[in-house]
Amino acid sequence: MVTDNTGFTPAQLASDKNYRQVAFFLGNARRLYDKRCDGNSRLGKLSKLGLAPALWCIIIILLLTYTNSVIIAANLPMLTPGFGFLAWSGVFLASAGLVLFYRCSRKDPGYIHRNIHDSLNAKDDEPLLKVELNNPALLAGNWSQLCATCKIVRPLRSKHCSTCDRCVEQFDHHCPWVSNCIGKKNKRDFFLFLVLEVLAMVITGAVTLTRLVTDPASPSSFGAWMFHVGNNHVGAMSFLIMDFFLFFGVAVLTVVQASQISRNITTNEMANALRYSYLRGPGGRFRNPYDHGIRKNCTDLLINGYNEDVEWNEEPSSEGLGMLEMARTSNLQNGDSHSLHTSSNGHVSIDVDAKNPRYQHGHTHSSHCNHSDSSKAESVPLGLGLGVGRNTTRSFAAK
Repeated sequence: MVTDNTGFTPAQLASDKNYRQVAFFLGNARRLYDKRCDGNSRLGKLSKLGLAPALWCIIIILLLTYTNSVIIAANLPMLTPGFGFLAWSGVFLASAGLVLFYRCSRKDPGYIHRNIHDSLNAKDDEPLLKVELNNPALLAGNWSQLCATCKIVRPLRSKHCSTCDRCVEQFDHHCPWVSNCIGKKNKRDFFLFLVLEVLAMVITGAVTLTRLVTDPASPSSFGAWMFHVGNNHVGAMSFLIMDFFLFFGVAVLTVVQASQISRNITTNEMANALRYSYLRGPGGRFRNPYDHGIRKNCTDLLINGYNEDVEWNEEPSSEGLGMLEMARTSNLQNGDSHSLHTSSNGHVSIDVDAKNPRYQHGHTHSSHCNHSDSSKAESVPLGLGLGVGRNTTRSFAAK
């Protein structure tokens, strides 16, 4: 434990100075450091291994069962060339999905480099001593971006994964079935893996069910058919049941991921939308500043491999300009003419009914303009008071 000359820790000093956010952050960091599991222990290695080997074995076993009990089964009729191509295409899609599964599991999901220069400081229990506190995010009060473990100020959309013990850019979630985080650099592989596996399960399930229903040796009644399949096609029936239950879980996950990709938002952001200030717009309502539209969101991920953290800014509304143009058109129809003048010093003036000598020239007044106006012109903001049938001189300040 690091202390100063008086024996106080940084958390205690922050609390004494009434820096509540800093004290709260340091207290949580201390508790997490005390409770975290050592990655070098057996339990730590087992937790990092995850369920990826189990999922790999399940997919391989299902493929072997499907091939032996459905495609080349001796007690089923021979496949026609067209139907055989469809049956083997399911095997090809599942195999391609395994390749993407391996890439997603082994690929860097977008780890952010730690601010650690030597192994002796890697497990320092006072993280703020190694962090540059002049970072703009910290000066703005965004202490949630400060990672106590990695000793960095992470970007907005990143998060520290307690399982991987690293900060991940565009953190989506930690998938135990893949044994890796899903982040900026492997989200495309993860999504394509899901899509290929869903297509493979649809094709293989349809082929299996068709093969069992069209078996010439099967009886016509449903009860007798079930008894026949249970006795003579145990492998095919077992595969069909497993495929049926796995399909719904993977399909739901695929739909959820596709919906989030189309909006350029992550699972972590959806779960913590009320906590992240950058997801709240004016009035406190939810607003995703990284949503650039379905087409751009999808093309950036599927073609470039990731989405850039570029905020989308709404263009200025043209409502005010439209109202001004409508007012100007209305005045022109009423016989009024307006003359707009811009001087070199940034002042803008409007002559209302300039052709009529009875009306004086209007001039705007700004903070740089210091003189009296003997004409006593009525000051009206831009877009207000124009085109309402009053032939008086009006002035406004250009913004």
